[in-house]
Amino acid sequence: MAFIDVVEWSPSNNDVYAWRFPESNLSTATQLIVRESQEAVFFSKGQMLGKFGPGKHRLTTENLPLLRRLYGIPFGGTNPFFAEVWFVNKAMPLTIDWRTTTMRVMDPDYGTMVPLCAAGRYGVKVTDAEKFLVKLIGTMREFTSANLTDHFMGPLSSKTNSVIASFMQANRVGIMQIASQLDQLGAFIGQPMSEFWAEYGLQLTGFYITSVDVDTRSAEGKKISEALSDRSAQNIAGYTWQQRQSFDVASNAMSHGGDMGILGMAMMGGMFGGGGMGSAMMQQPSQTGFNAGPGLGAGANQQQGQQAQGYGGGAGATAGRPRGKQVFCANCARPYDSSSRFCPNCGHEYNPCPMCGSDNHQNAHRCVTCGATLASARSPLDETTCPRCRTIVAPGAKFCPQCGNRLS
Repeated sequence: MAFIDVVEWSPSNNDVYAWRFPESNLSTATQLIVRESQEAVFFSKGQMLGKFGPGKHRLTTENLPLLRRLYGIPFGGTNPFFAEVWFVNKAMPLTIDWRTTTMRVMDPDYGTMVPLCAAGRYGVKVTDAEKFLVKLIGTMREFTSANLTDHFMGPLSSKTNSVIASFMQANRVGIMQIASQLDQLGAFIGQPMSEFWAEYGLQLTGFYITSVDVDTRSAEGKKISEALSDRSAQNIAGYTWQQRQSFDVASNAMSHGGDMGILGMAMMGGMFGGGGMGSAMMQQPSQTGFNAGPGLGAGANQQQGQQAQGYGGGAGATAGRPRGKQVFCANCARPYDSSSRFCPNCGHEYNPCPMCGSDNHQNAHRCVTCGATLASARSPLDETTCPRCRTIVAPGAKFCPQCGNRLS
């Protein structure tokens, strides 16, 4: 049997952490060459014979004293022995990508559980070659970054998910703000992850989080992602959720033709402030002279007038609003009680329609629900506003009909 003269490792890339020399028939005349950033570790009969750093070494009994006890090798001469030689790469770049499994986190902004997933990059290097080889290598011939990721995917994902969820809850950071916290979040995870890798003879050289997003791999995640996209589109385009629903209803009505088509055109005219037939049909019966039929004529007009007076026609007329009526915020589309002056969810000031009470934007010209003309669309020459309760009053009135405030 021929014995090996030279033992060395020339890696073709930096993706390999450890590599085992394919031959084990060595002798005390064998030359060992260890390059920079490498370390060679010898194992024989289940024991570690020794470790060698960068340089050229001869495998003598002086360098490997255990050879005398294990093989009875005397001093001097060329004597054969068998051993496994592992080369360990002790310099690794930050090129290992990771991605967690799905985690469910209570979002503080929306008050609901949201499925999230995180991704990023980390780097580790070997600091204790013996501990690394004993705990991780086993019967393998080489150990790469892919093997490292596969081996630690379970504990890595579990620890990362736990820390991210704790960070978001402790700091009340929602999915809309988490992108601005990635650096701080990465530093928050760094310490517990460093302690975890140290148990395997590894040092964490860098841990970075590149994204924390809604996990769209599930049906629930897809719906949440679509809802967030719709909300962003609404904010950019300047329309509300209520207007979007009204637009969809009007479009559906127009597609049916006939009377439904005329109704859809009327709704479109009301939403976009158009004139002509659409604008006229969107006005209230008291404005157009239209009689809705038995039971909906003067009595209905009187009832609508009382309802308009109840809402006070202004955002400040809190005392005149009916209690217990649920409205939807024109800004965030969340429901709240109409007795509130401001939306408790986003702080938007309640701007009720004088006819139906629906909330509208402050600069809206027509109600998104019933199409009634709003105070922001009226000319200041036609009417005035009470300085105390902001109720719209007719020109020339000396007292506010809502709060009794003297106007002149």
